[in-house]
Amino acid sequence: MNFVDEAKTIHPELIALRRTLHASPEVGLQLPETQKTVLAELADLGLDITLGTDTTSIVAVLRGGKPGPVVLLRGDMDALPVTELTDLDFASTNGAMHACGHDLHTAGLVGAAKLLTAHRDELAGSVIFMFQPGEEGEGGAKIMLEEGLLDVAGERPVAAYAIHVGPGPKGQFGTRPGTIMAGANKLWVTMHGAGGHGSQPENSTDPVPPLAEMVTALQTMATRQFSVFDPIVVTVTQLEAGEAINVIPDTAKLGATIRTLSNKSLDLVIAKTKSLADGIAAAHDCTAEVELDVSYPVTVNDDAATAEALSVLRESFGDDRVVESPDPRMGSEDFSFVLEEVPGTFLFLLATPDGIDPDSATNHSPRIYFDDDVLADQSAALAQLAWSKLQAAAATAAG
Repeated sequence: MNFVDEAKTIHPELIALRRTLHASPEVGLQLPETQKTVLAELADLGLDITLGTDTTSIVAVLRGGKPGPVVLLRGDMDALPVTELTDLDFASTNGAMHACGHDLHTAGLVGAAKLLTAHRDELAGSVIFMFQPGEEGEGGAKIMLEEGLLDVAGERPVAAYAIHVGPGPKGQFGTRPGTIMAGANKLWVTMHGAGGHGSQPENSTDPVPPLAEMVTALQTMATRQFSVFDPIVVTVTQLEAGEAINVIPDTAKLGATIRTLSNKSLDLVIAKTKSLADGIAAAHDCTAEVELDVSYPVTVNDDAATAEALSVLRESFGDDRVVESPDPRMGSEDFSFVLEEVPGTFLFLLATPDGIDPDSATNHSPRIYFDDDVLADQSAALAQLAWSKLQAAAATAAG
């Protein structure tokens, strides 16, 4: 099956869809116009469609003409609350932006649905197309799982795949077995003291100095109490204390994002942060309150599924366009929830336009620009991964 060549025939319509989505981005779990646009694209494909209850998700099932298992493909649909600063003629003007490439992910998944539907009679099994809102911190994948995503085809998927675009040499695919993306965790530390007049600190218990110590101590903790082979990233992004400049407040609070690459390091973060906060607070006659929320777990690729995926992509696109990534990325991804339930692979497709420095802007930048020249190959890759998995399963079943 040569999906690479077939995808070229639908490339213009995929570009048009991507640009429509890019010009009208929506944020969060409720994406009514995006949902409407995607449904219109799927309307003539004869798919079994289920809409989300708590989100504007779309789950579309393609049932093949031959018996076989189920494979899941995902594309996320939500944008970011970022004001676009590109000069594209299809740039967003509504204060939101597809600054993480989800417009390409959505269009690419529509393309995969069209490619696979054209071969419905030959398809040995079923494919779930997961169009997901709320990836950017809203946990949309978890909600879709709770609403029965994995059972919608009648049996649970045997494999799951997703492709995410990023800056870098256009058209290059990359992934790795094991951990591919970090877990995302939110930390809040509150120091409790006793407020008073700013001119008389000796009559108060000032929570600000221990909080300031906590900021630097967290950085030391990250580099001195965690292995360089299982690192964490701690970034303090919020500091909050009193409102009046001449008043010592009762409390001072920080917020931080912590990225981890294993459950072991996450457990250590929880224990070490609590010990650190309590010790610093006690040294200043304060008390500490620590809250850590696990937003997204570590994204872990199945070893066997990833080896198969790399082989399929090399056969389709050539060895020079497919690399095994040496290290995980410290960003996070809620496809991790799916990969906790289903063996599969999360992949990257690099998409910096020719003539632009890949380091000039990153995902989430208001200036990032992904080239939709990659859309045909993105769709073909998703279709080929699903097709190859189902064909291999059919061959195994046949003996």
